[in-house]
Amino acid sequence: MKKFRYSMQSLLVIKQKLEDQAKAAYGAAKLRLNEEEELLLSLQQKREAYVEEKREVMANRLDVPKLNRLQMAVEAMDDRIIRQKQNVKKAEAAMRVAEERLVESMTERKTQERLRENAFEVYRQEMNAEEQKEIDERTSFRYGVNEAEEA
Repeated sequence: MKKFRYSMQSLLVIKQKLEDQAKAAYGAAKLRLNEEEELLLSLQQKREAYVEEKREVMANRLDVPKLNRLQMAVEAMDDRIIRQKQNVKKAEAAMRVAEERLVESMTERKTQERLRENAFEVYRQEMNAEEQKEIDERTSFRYGVNEAEEA
């Protein structure tokens, strides 16, 4: 009995490797997005700390130079927050692209696996038909031998 060999096995292996690469790229993109979001949150918290410190200075003794420094710090944080939001959007876009590639590569791999399963099913049917043919031939031969002996 011949062994099953899928003619496009090398393509299936390539599709699996491409899927693994897409998974790694997606993981890296997701990690980058998380890092960018954490940095944005950190900047927002820092800004709030400056605003709170500014409120305290205004509530206590009026220290104009310190108020000016705090105001400049708040404005600088606002600028950094705006830039960081842009970085977060870029990271989100990169993650979406990586996710689309991952889904595409998974679909391609699954298609190849289905084709392999179908080819294996055809192989099994052929082998079953071949075995049935051999059984029928043996049965016919035995029946023929028994008929010849009886005659």
